[in-house]
This record gives sequence, structure tokens and C-alpha cells, in this order.
Amino acid sequence: MKNILECHNLTKKYGQKTALDNISLSIETGKITGLLGPNGSGKTTLIKIASGILSADGGEILAGENKIGTESKKIISYLPERPYFTPAMKVSETIKFFKDFYQDFSEDTAEEMLKKLDISPDAKIRTLSKGTREKVQLVLVMSRKAKLYLLDEPMGGVDPAARDFILKTILKNYNENAGIIISTHLISDVEKVLDDVIFIKNGHMVLHKSVDEIRSEKGKSVDALFREVFAC
Repeated sequence: MKNILECHNLTKKYGQKTALDNISLSIETGKITGLLGPNGSGKTTLIKIASGILSADGGEILAGENKIGTESKKIISYLPERPYFTPAMKVSETIKFFKDFYQDFSEDTAEEMLKKLDISPDAKIRTLSKGTREKVQLVLVMSRKAKLYLLDEPMGGVDPAARDFILKTILKNYNENAGIIISTHLISDVEKVLDDVIFIKNGHMVLHKSVDEIRSEKGKSVDALFREVFAC
């Protein structure tokens, strides 16, 4: 396996606050990695830098063999923490937007998933619940044939039944040549699909291991280890 994302001494500051402090890590293709940590730990900052939304203050980050920029955005599919579509848009118009903007977008895949979720393409975004808006955005993001999926809290606003569908969607719509990073607080829900986990605390990486290593070495689940490390 080769690395789809590499960070070398990545640093980001907001005024006097250091959000990321010399973070170095690599993400392999063919793996789903959980990016885990309490609020304010630096998870969203790292994802936004990888997606090109934010710029780092120091260090280097590569997606594939590309520095973050125009070329990297062609292979990255990014799900932000909050939906961003205009409320007046119809669901079908969001599909058209993605189809026009991304060459790797599959309209058929998106329409199939919307049908399974019983979401009408004619519905306007403003008429949808928060959870349904998040489902629509996840459908669009996962309907791309990207090399790296960055999912920031993909299940934060949906009910438990929908979480299973979301996890199945994530598993179904990526391949061994792609990598997925999931930032989430719902560790017990997502743990079953994770290959690796990264723990971040106060802008520092405190752990990067495979789920199998954690279970064999620590004799406990990722959720239990997380609660121990972060004392929550």
C-alpha cells in the first residue's frame, strides 16, 4: 500500500493558540482511519488544511504526490462538519452542481442512494431536517470516485438507524486505491469500520495504531482506550 496523505511537521496557529503542533503522520490507501479527539483538539483544522480550506503556518502536507492545491482537490472529496448548500436549492440542483464541478462524480450512484434514503430530488434543502441535509451532502461526497475522502463528523446529526446506512455507504463507495479519514465523536458506532485510529490532543498526535493492534496489545476497544486516554 502507498500513502495517500502525508503530513510533515504540520503547524497551524490561531493567534496565540496552537491548533496543530508539528504533526507528522501518513494515511495509507485502502484503509479507513478514525481521527479522534475531544473538541478543540485540532481534528477539523487538520481536515480543513488537507482539503485546502485552510493553509498551514508551517510544515508540509501532500495528497498523493501533490501539494495541497488545484491538483489535490481533484482527488479529494471533502464532507464539512456543517452542510453548506443554499436553502433555496433543490436536491436535484445539488446533484447538477456536483456533476458540473467534479469529473469523477457519478450521478447514477447519487440518485440510487437518495432513493434508498427516500429523499426526493425535487425537495428543497430548506424543507429538509438537519439530519436529512447531512445525508444529502454525504451522498454527494461519496458519489465521487475520489482517492481520499475527508469526512468531518459525518454522523453527528442523524439518528442511529441512519448511521448504519451511512457506514454501509462509506464502505460500499470506496476502493483499495482510496483512503478515508473520519473525524467523529461517535466512536462506538464507527469503530466497527475503522482500520486505523489517530488520537489528537491539544494539537499533538498522541497515538496512531491499527484497531487490531489496540485490541491485541491493550485488550480493549478503541472506545474504551479513548475514554482512558482522554479521561472522559
